Amino acid sequence: MTSHLKPDPRPIGRVEAARPVAIIDIGSNSVRLVIYDRHSRTPTPLYNEKLLCGLGRGVATTQRLPEDAVRRTLIALARFRTLCDLAGVGWVRVLATAAARDAENGPAFLEEAERACGHPVELLTGEREAALSALGVISGFEQPDGIVGDLGGGSLELVELQKGRPGSGMTLPLGGLVLTDLAGASPKKALKIARDALAPASHVAAMEGRTFYAVGGTWRALAKLQMAEAGYPLRVLHGYVFDLTGGFQKLVERAATLYREDADISGARLPLLIYGAVVLDEIVRLGKPREVVVSAFGVREGLLFEELDPQVRAADALLSAATEFNELRSRAPAHGHDMIAWTDAFMRSLDAQESEEEVRLRHAACLLADIGWRAHPDYRGEQSIALIAQSSFQALGHPGRAYLALAVYFRHEGLSLDRPLPAIGSLADERLLFLARLVAAMFRVAYPISIAMAGVLPRAPLLADPDGRLVLHLPPDLAPLANERLENRFKGLGKLLARETHVEIG
Repeated sequence: MTSHLKPDPRPIGRVEAARPVAIIDIGSNSVRLVIYDRHSRTPTPLYNEKLLCGLGRGVATTQRLPEDAVRRTLIALARFRTLCDLAGVGWVRVLATAAARDAENGPAFLEEAERACGHPVELLTGEREAALSALGVISGFEQPDGIVGDLGGGSLELVELQKGRPGSGMTLPLGGLVLTDLAGASPKKALKIARDALAPASHVAAMEGRTFYAVGGTWRALAKLQMAEAGYPLRVLHGYVFDLTGGFQKLVERAATLYREDADISGARLPLLIYGAVVLDEIVRLGKPREVVVSAFGVREGLLFEELDPQVRAADALLSAATEFNELRSRAPAHGHDMIAWTDAFMRSLDAQESEEEVRLRHAACLLADIGWRAHPDYRGEQSIALIAQSSFQALGHPGRAYLALAVYFRHEGLSLDRPLPAIGSLADERLLFLARLVAAMFRVAYPISIAMAGVLPRAPLLADPDGRLVLHLPPDLAPLANERLENRFKGLGKLLARETHVEIG
């Protein structure tokens, strides 16, 4: 039987029918193509492919790019060119870093690379690479403050951030491939080289008591090992805070054989982990940072961020992404914005002492509250948890991600804590758990009134009156909504806040 339905050629799974953009990153260890859905504050990868070509292998001692690595890289670049054509990419930027910068045959390689990929190649200086890494971290965190460290195969870039503004940067020859060459594959010698390079670095001294943002595939792999060893309930690397109680070299020695498969570490990257661990151990020992946070955003994302208009750069990345999710998955996207205003008014009437971060998380929860509606009713809570826990949100730490997932989960599953929390709940502290239940309780009152349609909640304000009661105001035409189901949910909100509840008609 032949279907008469014709496929819709429009990209309806994306917010806009904008042309994709692509970045090709020719690194010292890996060569990567990332095609993004569009150029925006929160670009989403449409396609991501990486090959570990080892272009910087031996450059520190031979001053030349290995012929086999050059050949593999050129083959990859020709493939990437074809993939970009197939995806209808609007513009392509090609970047090259330390290996091509330091090798004697680097200029000749770059000429061949341009022919292979069909686009000019921008050879980044160390300072430019550090600046783009910093912009990548700025794009991925809310007002980051501390030191960014981007570890590649050829170099380590360090740059200071002060409340979301980049400062000066520096480059050190401490990439995994360079350390392997200089140390003769001896971690003990690598430790001395790293110590001698890091000890006098002003950026290391400037990180005491602050956050160190770890950028680069080797440090992400270390995070995977630690998460696998600890049974961490989330596999999202961006925003993961390292446990600093054990040495990273010991982590590699302990976990490389036990957790290699669980952590999903590429076999080609495994030999470099010990050198990344050596450098990170010395950074923690010498710099004494308050915490080490993984950033999945670096040079590529920094370049995209740099190209945005200043007004777009200033937008909140989390709320931008939540707005896109709302538009793609909610029954009536404007209802999410109604919910923001409705909960704002209620929280003001309570004189709730929310921090700025708690307000932005609540706003994001309002935008995400209806994204699971297409699932079977018995699984809406579980699917919402999976969507939020596993989505590539920016400017969101793991406790905040747990809050958002739990808020929507409680909305569907009820407020009771009698059943075990989903695993991600272990990442939320007592305060965030209470706030997740509170916003879910508000959702459970709002949806029986509005049925997720826009324009209803502004006519039915929920406020705390001067006597401390919670009062839901319904106009006469909405009076039939005040049934037992709504009243029971309203009482659930009142119980959570230890307040009496009252529905007022007219």
